[in-house]
Amino acid sequence: MNPQRSAHEAGRPDEAADRGAAGPSGWNPQPPPAQPPPAQPPTQHAQQNTDPAPENAPISETEIQRATSLVQRAITIFGERVIGQEGLRTALISTLLSGGHVLLESVPGLAKTTAASTLAASVSGSFHRIQCTPDLMPNDIVGTQIFNYSTNDFSTQLGPVHANFVLLDEINRSSAKTQSAMLEAMQERQTSIGGEIYPLPTPFMTLATQNPIEEEGTYVLPEAQMDRFLMKEVLTYPTPSEEVDILELTSSKAYRQPIEHQPITLEDVLFLQELVGRVYVDLSIRQYIVALINTTRGGGPRPLPNFNQHVRVGASPRGGIALMRVAQAVALQEGRTYVVPDDVKKLRHPVLRHRLVRTYDALANNVAPESLIDAVFATVPTP
Repeated sequence: MNPQRSAHEAGRPDEAADRGAAGPSGWNPQPPPAQPPPAQPPTQHAQQNTDPAPENAPISETEIQRATSLVQRAITIFGERVIGQEGLRTALISTLLSGGHVLLESVPGLAKTTAASTLAASVSGSFHRIQCTPDLMPNDIVGTQIFNYSTNDFSTQLGPVHANFVLLDEINRSSAKTQSAMLEAMQERQTSIGGEIYPLPTPFMTLATQNPIEEEGTYVLPEAQMDRFLMKEVLTYPTPSEEVDILELTSSKAYRQPIEHQPITLEDVLFLQELVGRVYVDLSIRQYIVALINTTRGGGPRPLPNFNQHVRVGASPRGGIALMRVAQAVALQEGRTYVVPDDVKKLRHPVLRHRLVRTYDALANNVAPESLIDAVFATVPTP
């Protein structure tokens, strides 16, 4: 199979995504009348100029079969404890495979904490939960030094952030000083205690939750920290049939039963993360991602009219990296060794919704970031 040709042929744009339909409170501008030139498949010359690194060796059939089996096992374990929430499951597993962090936003009671603990149980990794409060200090998270009177020396006690999976419950309740301590852990994968550097376990993943309806004692997350999250997933209420299954699962006390399936190991997670980096991304797909990111900044091949009236800061290059990395993770979950345009589109909302800084007019008019993202994807030509 020629991955370049397959990516071009299989990447037909989704009609609903190309229309960029927005909700009643969304923003759905008419695209410019000029039609873009048809996308051309990658030429042989462009293929020769792409020099993959040695670690980007083609993925074998055995590796893709092992990856599919591991992902399916994690999905099965996740389904034992969490009913419905397909978007949450896809976001968590894609974030895990991409080696990033995820921010979960919803009203209370939608299984955010249960989903985080279940994900850790499916991977047999260490899990720590941190309840964020206004008086939470950085030392309560990263650790501190304790004086030992018997030896007249200081000993280091590592904090709960030193785990494979860390749940920051209600992160918007912690102060800016505490949130800055988490930035080092999330970005550098290390903590500083008493001038010493302590690396975090590998793999390491932060799952943060926030409640959008609470205002007392909360702090708005700064844009610099929001950008560190690979995805922001917004949870919705389950359907009535799913809620009946939740009641049945609760009454049967299935939550207290041990997990039936064998969890995957941390070595398996590292294998999957390494495999995601080897998923082939064609030059046309990379150019497509760059065009999308530049369109969020008011530029791109077909700039949207009056877009700057709704977005004052677009996505950064980190957003483009996240979009490509998540597309690679989606392709691997689909059992493919190459990325198609639909992989880029599938998780566009979780990847970009927290990277667009809306203007005051957009906030006042309740223009949803999802409608802005759909408008960007509708106007950029699909390769």
